[in-house]
Amino acid sequence: MGTNYSGIKRLAGEDPVAGRRCAERLLAMRQTLRPLRERRDDARLLLATWNIRDFDSGKFGMGPRLPESFYYIAEMLASFDLVAVQEVSRDLSPLHRVLDILGPDWDFIATDITEGRSGNGERMAFLFNRDRVRFRNIAGEIVLPEGQLVVGNAGAGAGGAPGGLQFARSPFLVSFASGWFKFSLCTVHIYFGEDSGELLARRIAEIDRLAAFLAKRQDDAPKPAGGGVGNVENVIALGDFNVVSPEHGTMQALLRHGFEVPAAIDGSRIADRDHYYDQIATRVRDDRFEVTAGGIEKPFADVFREEDLEAYRPHFAHTIPDGADEAGVRTAYRKWRTWQMSDHSPLWVEIRTDFSDEYLRPIAGQ
Repeated sequence: MGTNYSGIKRLAGEDPVAGRRCAERLLAMRQTLRPLRERRDDARLLLATWNIRDFDSGKFGMGPRLPESFYYIAEMLASFDLVAVQEVSRDLSPLHRVLDILGPDWDFIATDITEGRSGNGERMAFLFNRDRVRFRNIAGEIVLPEGQLVVGNAGAGAGGAPGGLQFARSPFLVSFASGWFKFSLCTVHIYFGEDSGELLARRIAEIDRLAAFLAKRQDDAPKPAGGGVGNVENVIALGDFNVVSPEHGTMQALLRHGFEVPAAIDGSRIADRDHYYDQIATRVRDDRFEVTAGGIEKPFADVFREEDLEAYRPHFAHTIPDGADEAGVRTAYRKWRTWQMSDHSPLWVEIRTDFSDEYLRPIAGQ
């Protein structure tokens, strides 16, 4: 079954202008995303990560998401098979609202919230199409053992020390399968802090400790009996790493433990990428693994556009500073709309999952 648009008629009945606008904008999104949707088949997995800003606590005074926004978010998510989502709030009803739009083929698995100031009351979640992806019944939040803690004070090494810190937001590790490919996904929302000094050191240390933990877990995994290549431990880390740039220490902390960013989404392949916070990095032992494509989708290509400002002015007017000129109003609109969609863009890769030929050739003597 496809996306459930039935609620748009009800929206149009309550607010004809908003209902018509929602339908028009969804048609535009569908046209823009059509090449991505057409990539989907039984031989490939479309894997994505998306930090959906403050979804959906409303605690920042920007007002709740509009009814139409849930349709736009669902339309974007529906273009993929499996999506890691960050910044899901304590209240899961907005997520269930998106799942209702996505339809009965979709499901999710989420963490509890991470307590404490750094945790920001956030959950992390995986949304997946059950026709395309299987949950392998293994899931857990990562807790670092003593001796591998995140640096907790100036001068401590990246390896941590007694008295160090756990992750600000617990990474979430879940096992899935799609086609022939079995893999573990770890989604993260790494501590941000500051762009320099001890707080940047903590950010780098979190990335380093996570990558080291996952690498050791993979290296320590039992070897498959009888050379069963399909049972090897394949790890993909994805989410909001708060990476500054491909050359920065934040990225090096991820790569130094054997993770690789697929060429399709590295810094040189996406020329108009406005930030590098979000990453997908692989540490895969299956020789058949192949990333065949990748990219980034712009959340405001078809919705909450620059030319739509006046249509939404009543909804963001409370955020406009007193005495703001036209530029100030536009700045307020651009900020407000990130609480309708997000201040992050979905990042995705396409992974080959049909290994039938590789399995059959040796049996056939080829």
